[in-house]
Amino acid sequence: MTNHWVDIKNADLVLVMGGNAAEAHPCGFKWVIEAKKDRKAKLVVVDPRFTRSAAVADYYAPLRSGSDIAFLGGVINFLLEKDKIHHDYVKHYSNASYLINPDFKFEDGLFSGYNAEKRNYDKATWGYQLDKDGFVKETLHNSP
Repeated sequence: MTNHWVDIKNADLVLVMGGNAAEAHPCGFKWVIEAKKDRKAKLVVVDPRFTRSAAVADYYAPLRSGSDIAFLGGVINFLLEKDKIHHDYVKHYSNASYLINPDFKFEDGLFSGYNAEKRNYDKATWGYQLDKDGFVKETLHNSP
């Protein structure tokens, strides 16, 4: 979490995953309850255990242990396909507009630079494109 707990009161949707905030952080979790009460925010709890957080959730997803990354990948895929992302935030506050090295590849389940003999990777292509001053290049539409 990068924001302060108090900022949660401004949320429309709160996702609790990988922890039980109601139990572990009761003082901070009060802001989740305030967002639900004042803003009609929805609370989604993703956890294999039915916890105190899950007990007050609008949606409870009892995932199988170890499937959280697949779940998040599905959420990201859904949000992108249905165009449900906050474009201004993504453009200005994430690395989504950075141009990756054109030599970077992902084919047949392997990233570029894989050495089958040594069973390791050379990560030389795993970076961003840089301009003449060494700064990361961005797509043109990302200018503030």
